[in-house]
Amino acid sequence: MATSQSVDIRLPAARLLLFGIQHVLIMYTGCVTVPLVFGAAAGLDRSTIGILISADLLVAGVITIVQSLGIGRVMGARLPIVCGATFVALTPMILIAKQYGLPAVYGSMLIGGVVGVALAWPFALIVRFFPPLVSGTVLTVVGISLIGVAGGLIVGSDATAPSFAAPDRIAVAAVVLVIAVVFTCLGRGVWSQLGVLVALIAGVLLAIPLGLLHLDGVSDAAWFGLPHPFYFGAPQFPLAGVVAMSVAIAVVFAESTASLLAISEITGKPLGRGDIARGLAGDGLSAVLAGVFSSFVDTIFNQNVGAVATTRVFSRYVTAVSGAILVVLGLIPRFGMVVSAVPGPVVGGVGLVLFATITVVGVDTLRKADLGDRVNFTIAAVSIGVGLIPVLTQGMFEKFPSAAQILLDSGITLAAVTSFTLNLVFNHTRAGIAARRGSAQPQAFTHSESPSVNS
Repeated sequence: MATSQSVDIRLPAARLLLFGIQHVLIMYTGCVTVPLVFGAAAGLDRSTIGILISADLLVAGVITIVQSLGIGRVMGARLPIVCGATFVALTPMILIAKQYGLPAVYGSMLIGGVVGVALAWPFALIVRFFPPLVSGTVLTVVGISLIGVAGGLIVGSDATAPSFAAPDRIAVAAVVLVIAVVFTCLGRGVWSQLGVLVALIAGVLLAIPLGLLHLDGVSDAAWFGLPHPFYFGAPQFPLAGVVAMSVAIAVVFAESTASLLAISEITGKPLGRGDIARGLAGDGLSAVLAGVFSSFVDTIFNQNVGAVATTRVFSRYVTAVSGAILVVLGLIPRFGMVVSAVPGPVVGGVGLVLFATITVVGVDTLRKADLGDRVNFTIAAVSIGVGLIPVLTQGMFEKFPSAAQILLDSGITLAAVTSFTLNLVFNHTRAGIAARRGSAQPQAFTHSESPSVNS
């Protein structure tokens, strides 16, 4: 049985390195897919996407080290945690980029991160207002919203190009999808966890004879390079962008809280509200660093939480080594350029798996929300509907002011605000009692309670 001291065990150097590399391999594809998808959606060239990837790995490494080792009593959960770029903030970033430009994306993220750090402790006190009913609804909308992005990568971005929706592009994506399913479902041990990475590599190899892989400019990239602060210019801070990113970070907080509670249960280390607050402050710091170095908001990777449970290796020094490896990779620009060369159909095929997985995780989370209760059922249904309508009805809010469009076109923001508000009204006020009066399940508040933590 795990004990609270298990996370503080220092393993021999060889085992630290081996398990640290394994964690990097498990999280790697999900982490680099975010800059690949964002770069393609924002119309960036390969060299710029390579810079984003390097920054992404660097910030993920720094935050992983912070979460594993901690910074005094200020930041870091001191648990075996690996962090990486979250898909939750991807849609708001794309919308802000199209409306205001890249300086506004990273300015909004910077301020959102500052807000996140400031709200980490208060959020830890009100975490019960973000139960599975809210987080599950938002994750479901996140996954469904991004599936269209994966489709765009598969068919291409230029509808007038001869290669648009070409059969070979769709075939490559289909092969990637099949390989990911085969390894994930039939693989044993680490091969099952590395299924998506194997599919990514196989897809790249398949793309070579089809002429889809272009390595132009890779040889010109430096082997070592420091990050570029404010690479896209002086940051800009449109109010709508700041609000959208702040909402996205609040959603990340809810997701990370669930992951922290899970890793606490797995390792046997008691988790107080202070530990949760320090962990959430790490998420906020990731957004601040991302705003400066043109990276992405980080969250705790649940696949790595699963790896901790599977391997029973609870040492937080293992994940600290993983963070150090990510930092090293982030300081090699040529590595980022190679990754940026991954063809769109390959990224789209992998993205389809990852985004659909997010959707199913959201549905699974909703199962914990007592949907047999008609009020909860209605909250989830309405919130998902409101969140998906701008995704499925293009141009619905195009006649609204541009600032409002950033918020209204973001299904994640709409789903988060709607589910949070309805949950607050019907599960934390007398309105819930009135709504359930006469129903078969009169208890109003039990299903909205979050897992207990130590004070």
